[in-house]
Amino acid sequence: MPSSADRAAILNRYRNVCVIGAGVIGSSWAALFLAHGLNVVINDPQPDIEAVVKAALIKIAPTLLKLGLPHEGLERNLTFEPDLARAVAGADLVQENGPENPEWKQKLWARIEAAVPKHALLLSSSSARPATEQAREMKDASRLLVGHPFNPPHLIPLVEVVPGERTDPKATADAVAFYEALGKVPRVLKKEIQGFVANRLQRAIMREACYLVQEGVVTVDELDDIVTNSIGLRWAVNGPFSSFHMGGGPKGLESFFQHLGKNMAASFKLIPQVELDETLQRRIIDQAAASFGRTPIPQMERERDDTQVALLHVLGARNGRGDGLT
Repeated sequence: MPSSADRAAILNRYRNVCVIGAGVIGSSWAALFLAHGLNVVINDPQPDIEAVVKAALIKIAPTLLKLGLPHEGLERNLTFEPDLARAVAGADLVQENGPENPEWKQKLWARIEAAVPKHALLLSSSSARPATEQAREMKDASRLLVGHPFNPPHLIPLVEVVPGERTDPKATADAVAFYEALGKVPRVLKKEIQGFVANRLQRAIMREACYLVQEGVVTVDELDDIVTNSIGLRWAVNGPFSSFHMGGGPKGLESFFQHLGKNMAASFKLIPQVELDETLQRRIIDQAAASFGRTPIPQMERERDDTQVALLHVLGARNGRGDGLT
């Protein structure tokens, strides 16, 4: 992680940020940027976007406080500009959070390229569209890459940094430095792949979870309890590879593969068939409604955020970070 002086210098370099699209992800990014003292311009066509974003800042403020970040008066450095060219004209960095529509993104970046300063870093929060595809209509795509957060960006540390075929390596390094200065944990993917990494893992787990409910093995809330009281706890501290390394015996993963490798290889070929039709969707919805669905979502979100902040403090302390956070 960069020193305090280095973080300050990096954030000063990207003092002026334009957030394109201020839905759930965009508003969360805006809150984090504002909490770090950056000037934020919001560009979003929603007619009530100012009220939407300001309500989001109020909602996010308690979490920022628990993270040790400024949480009051954030709107002082916040402006709204509906005209895209004017919104990006003075930007040092753009964080795009628009729809996952390749044609829309391609046209958007071509318009931004014509108006944004040449030094600006261009980042997309896309969880599905690689930078190479997004940059198709750009003349110079050297400063464009994906900076995909895990929701919500103001809280969850991970950012998947995914350069495109025309991305300058220096832009990738700049993106990593910027996210690190915000206290994030950026990880650069070595190649573009559909869905990137975190969502591919999440999708695989969700497929198996739906299969187990489909087959009547467990209910929705029972599966959640099983995960949060086993692999959820384990993976918050160690990832799958290091966890199996510790469980493999004296030689770690070598012992693990010697004893279980063949069985695991065979199981990998048995991909469960999930029929996520209306019947299974209704079963999942009804089971959720009868369990955690009775708790209002805002209350669930608050309890989630408070617990995740506490976990981040513990993990940060374990890793020797003075503030207890990543």
